[in-house]
Amino acid sequence: MIATATIAITFASGLVMTLIDHEDYSSLGSALWWAIQTTTTVGYGDHVPTTASGRLLAALVMLFGIGFLAIITAAITSTFVARNAELKDGLEAEPPTADQVRELDQRLEQLDRRLERIEAAVTRPPPGR
Repeated sequence: MIATATIAITFASGLVMTLIDHEDYSSLGSALWWAIQTTTTVGYGDHVPTTASGRLLAALVMLFGIGFLAIITAAITSTFVARNAELKDGLEAEPPTADQVRELDQRLEQLDRRLERIEAAVTRPPPGR
């Protein structure tokens, strides 16, 4: 949506510039070149509006370009912050309670006893040998 709005405003401002400052921007191509430079905040300075209405449009397009860059930067930053928060949440798990540790110890003891029985059954010679 942001990209669509940027493209629309760039084309619209180029078209409007040919209408309000036709002396400096007699072709749509030169006006679009100016609009792209201004929206992206590059501003080579090879095409500069000289009329008051052209300068007003230029100021609005510059503010839009700066706002667009700010929105993009904020979106990227919020993505990084959200990912970092997710990672941090995973690291901040509560330590186990004493009851949980005792329960785990009991389970491990049960597993040890089962393994001992399995090992004994496997290593014991079969009957009749």
